[in-house]
Parts: sequence; structure tokens; C-alpha cells
Amino acid sequence: MPTGKVFLTGAGPGDPGLLTLRAREALRRADVVIYDALASDAIVDLVPPSCERIYAGKRGGAPSVAQDDIETQMIEKARAGKTVVRLKGGDPFLFGRGGEEAQALHAAGIDFEIIPGVSSALAAPAYAGIPVTHRDHNTMLTIVSGHEDPAKEISAIDWQRLSDPKQTLVFLMAMRNLRDISAKLIEHGLPADHPAAVIANGTRPSQRTITGTLAGIAGDAEREGLSAPAIVIVGTVVALRDTVAWFEKLPLFGKRVLLTRPADPHDDLARALMRAGAEPVAAPAIAIVAPDDAAAAEHVTHDPSQYSWVVFTSANGVRVFFDYLEARRDDARVFGSAKIAAIGLKTSQALLQRCVRADAVPQRYVAEDLADLLIASSREGDRVLLYRAQEARDVLPERLNAAGRPVTVVAAYKAVFTEDAQFPQRVSGCDIVTFTSASTVNGFVHNLGSPQAARQACTGKIVACIGPVTAQAAKDAGLPVHVVAPEHTVEGLVEALS
Repeated sequence: MPTGKVFLTGAGPGDPGLLTLRAREALRRADVVIYDALASDAIVDLVPPSCERIYAGKRGGAPSVAQDDIETQMIEKARAGKTVVRLKGGDPFLFGRGGEEAQALHAAGIDFEIIPGVSSALAAPAYAGIPVTHRDHNTMLTIVSGHEDPAKEISAIDWQRLSDPKQTLVFLMAMRNLRDISAKLIEHGLPADHPAAVIANGTRPSQRTITGTLAGIAGDAEREGLSAPAIVIVGTVVALRDTVAWFEKLPLFGKRVLLTRPADPHDDLARALMRAGAEPVAAPAIAIVAPDDAAAAEHVTHDPSQYSWVVFTSANGVRVFFDYLEARRDDARVFGSAKIAAIGLKTSQALLQRCVRADAVPQRYVAEDLADLLIASSREGDRVLLYRAQEARDVLPERLNAAGRPVTVVAAYKAVFTEDAQFPQRVSGCDIVTFTSASTVNGFVHNLGSPQAARQACTGKIVACIGPVTAQAAKDAGLPVHVVAPEHTVEGLVEALS
């Protein structure tokens, strides 16, 4: 069996948007991922469903897998012919023991590649609005491990050189030793009132930043309850935070938002929420599965050209249709002269990804408007294929049939309720609950056990719905509805929340 390969990969500081393209590519090819605690769930979830996940811990002060064991696992998995991603917080070579792991792989004769990552030493200050260099403040940046005990008799740290006020110091892994670090710097000449800052959970929606003086920053951090993972910055650039801070000013910064839609590692709603500063909390209330009559769902894809119009009411329907085509090595030519309609932007974009441009998309993304548009764009007697969710409303086929456009309704998929014992806990920790379909509302109630329990769970939270149909389902379940997106898309929902 040929030997596999190991990718020593930097996961970045926490924000999944800072993952490099090369790292994303490696994760999507992985057979095994060995990941640290600081690698966010959103990044780990980029691996294929078949990928073996091995948690290695590696967070300061917390239990973790021994370094020798991690190296042994990498070597054994690679020798078994696996593609292994060793996923490390930040950059693998910046205080990350990546050099030791590369040496171990070399000694074992294992092929490896280094994929650098964005370090928290640079990213966390940037997200806190503190430029680590500025021509009016400093000409040097020094990154220091704060893991060494400053009280030991012989230190590897040159405290005299670090105590130059014309430079910026960034300490990583320094929280346990912060008092001693501050004392050493003051002892070697830095003023007690020299500016300092602590940034905890940098680049994440849970980021917290405090600023103060070198003499007082350790006590400030303790009073505020800041703990690892955190970085410490010492230097006059800290004063620039007042004008440069941006991340913590995002409209949804720090809000925890429950996502009840089906799990998807590439969820566009989660990405939009993170861009607005929120922390998405995945709690799928439903899952998408094959319909009761999967044979009919597949059969109709053989000759849709017999219809004048083929109508898709969701991106899921598009995916299912084209999965059948791809399984047969077929393509969009099966549509022949049939025209294509999509209920909204996301559905039409899903079609465009398959090189199919929708002939009709209503301005409002609801079944009523799609029916009106199709009636106006067709002739009496035109046959329509409606490829949709099994449990969808019947407004669209009823209106088309009444207008003399005979409709064949085929269920492409169906939504089923999930069973998640942790669902109540996920809900309780959130500030906002989002619903993107009536099915997610029903699944929410199901997972909480009763409409009464669902109403209670929403107390004190903002309930946001993607459109009026979803909002009505929430109201029918007795849930409060505070936000309804005027544009019925995930972007519209996030904008309405903002």
C-alpha cells in the first residue's frame, strides 16, 4: 500500500473566513483530521463526511493528547495510505510545535507539506483595532512566548531588550504569567503606565478586549474574567484602538444566533451572520431526506422536455434533480425546449451553478407571485412540472391548474424532524432564533417537546423569520415573531436583524 501524506495546516485564529484557500483544499481531501481545540468547528466541518476526526486538545492549561501520541497517530495514519490533515490553531510554526512534528514525519519517511496559517499575533490585534506597527509609534514588532516562567533563575527571554518603549510586544500564551511578565518589563525599564491590552477569543464573535497600563493590566484582566485563549499587547499602538476598532462595532457583534435549518458546512446564512459579527449556533431542527416515492423523483428527470415549464421551488430541489442527472452522466440537455422557473434568488443561483439560467424568477420570492408570473408567461394548456418538497404548500399547483396550466407535482425530497437531546441547551444559550421555513418551525417545536415549551424557550429572545409564510407558521405555533425579512433571502434576514 502506498504511503499517504500529512499536511501540517494552520487553522488561523478562529474566524473561518481567515482560513487560507490551500488549507480549505487540504481539508476537503482529508481522510483523517487531527485537530486542536483552537480550530473552530466551522473549519473542522469542512472535511468530507467520511473523514475520521481525532481531537487532540492542545489548549493552555487544559488536558490534551501527549505530543508523542499525536506524532505517532500522524505517522500510523499516513503509513495506512491516508491523507492526514494536522490542523493547528494559528500558524503551525509560530509557537505551535509544528517544527517538531515535521521533524518526526521526516524521520519516519512520511511525505508532508506545510500550510501556513494566519497567526493570532497579527489577526487578534487587527480585529481589536490595534495596528501592531505604525510609523508614528514604533519601528519594531516582537512576538514572545508568554509560556515561560519569568521567575525562573535563567530565562531565555532578553527582558532588557524587550523593555524598549519604541517597539510593540505581542505575548502569546501569557495569561497565567501576566503579572510576572508585567513586573519583569517594569523592572527592566518600561514605564508602569505604558499602554497594554488583552484580547481574548480574538477574531471570534465572543472576542473581548480590555486596555490599560502595564502595571494594571493583569488585575484588569482578572476582574473582567478574561482567560485563555488570549494575547497581550504592550506598546503605544494600543491607544489607536479608540479610532481603529471596527469588529466590535459590527451590527450583530457578540450575538449568538440559532440556526434551525438543515446542517450544511457551507451554510450561507452562517457566513452572512459571521460577517455581521454574530456567532452562529447550529441546531438543525430538520433534515433533508429522500421522498416517499424516490423512484418518481428520479424517473421524471429522464424526460422533462415533455413539459412547457419545469419549476424549482428550492435549491434543494435543484441539487436533487442534477444529482440524478450526474449519476447517469446526463446533463441539462434533457430539458430540451422546456423553460425553467425558479422561486427566488438562491434557487436561480443553484441553477446557474449548473449552467442553467432561469427564464422566470418573481420579484417576491413566494409561491403566489411565482404563480402569477408563470400564468403571465405561459399559455393555457401548457404543461408544468413542479419539482418541490414533499410537504410544500399547494398554493402554486392550485393556482396554475385553475388557470388551465396542468401541473404534475413531483416530490424531490422531504424534511424530517431531527432528534437532538442537546437541542434545549443550544436554544437557551442564544440571543436570536432564526427560522427559514415552516418545516424548521415545526421541527423546533418537535425538538422542544411541545408548543408550550417552544414558547417558553423563546422568552427573552428575538425570533426572526425569512418571510411571511414562515412567520405565519411561527405564529400558528404560538411563537412570538419580532423580525420578518422584507427580502426573503438569508442576506435579507441578516440585514433585517442588523
